[in-house]
Amino acid sequence: MTVTVDRTADTRAGVEFLELEVTHRCQLACTHCLTSSSPQAPHGSMTLADWESVIAQAAQLGVLKVQLIGGEPLTSPFLIPLLGFSVSLGLTVEIFSNLYKVTRPLWDAFTSPRVSLATSYYSDLAHEHDQVTRVAGSHTRTRANILEALRRDIPIRAGIVEVFDGQRVEQARAELEELGVDKITVDRMRRVGRAATAPGTPDVSELCGRCGLGRAAVLADGTFTPCVLGRFLRTGSVKTTALATLLSGPAWHEVMQAIPRQASSCSPDGADCPPASTPACVPSYQ
Repeated sequence: MTVTVDRTADTRAGVEFLELEVTHRCQLACTHCLTSSSPQAPHGSMTLADWESVIAQAAQLGVLKVQLIGGEPLTSPFLIPLLGFSVSLGLTVEIFSNLYKVTRPLWDAFTSPRVSLATSYYSDLAHEHDQVTRVAGSHTRTRANILEALRRDIPIRAGIVEVFDGQRVEQARAELEELGVDKITVDRMRRVGRAATAPGTPDVSELCGRCGLGRAAVLADGTFTPCVLGRFLRTGSVKTTALATLLSGPAWHEVMQAIPRQASSCSPDGADCPPASTPACVPSYQ
C-alpha cells in the first residue's frame, strides 16, 4: 500500500499514540496478563490490509507513534511488514515484546532509527521471573535479548510489574540499570484480563486514569478502545468504521466520561501507565 500523508489534514482527534494489538498469541502465559494470550491463541481476525488501513488513517489524523503489542507481537506474521509500513509514513514505532525469541530478520528490522523496543521484567532471579511467566527459561532468554538490543544500540525500556508480595522489584530495577537500561517503570498488577478478581467483570477503577488521553488502541479483532488495559471499554470496530468517526462518536465520548481521572493536569507522554504509587499526570477530559 502506498500512502501520502498530509499531517495538516485532520488533527481533531488529539490522539498521538496508538497501541496496535497485532496478535493474541504468546509463548508465555503470564499470571497477570491483561489478555487471555497463550501459545494456542489465534493471531486475530485483522488482516494485513486491515492493519495498514488503520495505520494510514492514524498517520493522517496526526498520530506520531504506534506501539505494536500483543500477545507477543514477534509471533505475528505481519510484524515486519507493519513495521516497515509505519516507518515509511514517518511514524515512530515501539515494539512491546517479551523478548523470548528474536530471529535474525527481526533484529535486522529493529535497526531503523525510528524503532525502539520495550519489554517486561519481573525479577533478578530467574525462578521468580519464570514463576510469573509460567515458562521455565524465559528469564534467561529475555535477559540475553535485552543485552543483545543494547549491544546493537537499539533503544529499549523495561516495565516491572509487581505481581506478588515479596517480589524482588527493586533488585530487578537495579539489575536492569546495571545492564544499561535507563528507562524503567514500575507498576502494580492491574486487575484486568487474566488478573481480574472476578473474570468477566473488569472495573474502570483498575485503570491509571490516562486511557484515551492522547492515546487509543486497536485490538486483534478490530475493536477500538481507549487503551489495551481498558479493552473492555469498547467503542466500535475499525473494520466497519473510520478512525476519525470512532474518535468523534458518542460511544467514545461516553467511555471517556466513564474513566476516573486523577486530579493533576498536564499532557500525557505516550508512555505506559505511571506507577500506581505516584500521582498520575493527566489532563481532564472535556
